[in-house]
Amino acid sequence: MKIKVVFYSAYGHTYKMAEAAVEGAKEVAGAEVSLHRFPETLSSEIIEQMGAGEVQRSLAHIPEVTHDDLVEADGLIFGVPTRFGNMCGQARSFFDGTGLLWANGSLIGKVGSVMASSATQHGGQETTIVSTHTTLLHHGMVIVGLPYSFQGQMTLDEISGGSPYGASTIAGGQGERMPSENELAAARFQGKHVAEIAKKLAN
Repeated sequence: MKIKVVFYSAYGHTYKMAEAAVEGAKEVAGAEVSLHRFPETLSSEIIEQMGAGEVQRSLAHIPEVTHDDLVEADGLIFGVPTRFGNMCGQARSFFDGTGLLWANGSLIGKVGSVMASSATQHGGQETTIVSTHTTLLHHGMVIVGLPYSFQGQMTLDEISGGSPYGASTIAGGQGERMPSENELAAARFQGKHVAEIAKKLAN
């Protein structure tokens, strides 16, 4: 039973969430879990101008996701930063190239789940996750979110991402805030939950 966590992360926030999801998925017996990056669409010059060069170089050892990775997975968790309330361009570009998978029904019945990040608390985390669900539904995937059994999403003690749609994190306007322990716990819970559902469907 294979679980693949696929993410894009310019400054490392979504990467931390993806790592936590991997940790959670690995808690499920029989889960073979791997981490992948969405292919970069920006030039190295632009990445350096954005101040993201160091982070991108640190993530270079993580393999880029391929269509074959999606096909062989039983469950897929996508970590997508918010861009104006929707998925980032790197994720959109990759999904736009999956037409043949759609035509062949290659992803029908696979578990699909989404996590997000945004600069501000109300910066589009929920719309990013839900709009990404639309793409997964077109592929016939079985959508899994973050159930309220993860009670951390209801906290009033701190500013925190997380909703029934999926785990999320708030990065800050300058990227100064890394995921909190509550947000990482949500990602771990979601990773484990996805692996448990995928295992049930595989059986």
